[in-house]
Amino acid sequence: MDLRKLKTLIDLVSESNVSELEITEAEGKVRIVKATPAVMPAPITYSMPPVAPAAPSAQVVEVASPAAAAPAQPAGHTVKSPMVGTFYRASAPGAKPFVEVGDTVKEGDTICIVEAMKILNEIEADKSGTVTQILVQNGQAVEYGQPLFAIE
Repeated sequence: MDLRKLKTLIDLVSESNVSELEITEAEGKVRIVKATPAVMPAPITYSMPPVAPAAPSAQVVEVASPAAAAPAQPAGHTVKSPMVGTFYRASAPGAKPFVEVGDTVKEGDTICIVEAMKILNEIEADKSGTVTQILVQNGQAVEYGQPLFAIE
């Protein structure tokens, strides 16, 4: 294909609403694709309400003891997450949860799913008993070793 003809085609594509042009001739095949400009998202701005300066006064500051700062441990045995991922109580959205508070489970029963890297991992009860607490919200991210359920 003639270089002048090719340049003319490129100019026509760039000046028109055509986004792609492909021409096949005896000498070969040419495909011209108009590049779309990258769209930059608008910057996000935040505004905070003005903070009034603190008036100098005598204040009593309470210091929490280390025992009070730690979250309360659930009573009984805790089933912990074996991996980092997303916690799901049911096998599918809208499906019945595997367990509810008050349900009796046997060792080896599936009690939830933790999704990690697009793989759904069934988590089994590691002890028989009654579920007394569900310590994580459905769809919440969980860490390795994070308590999920309390079983007595």
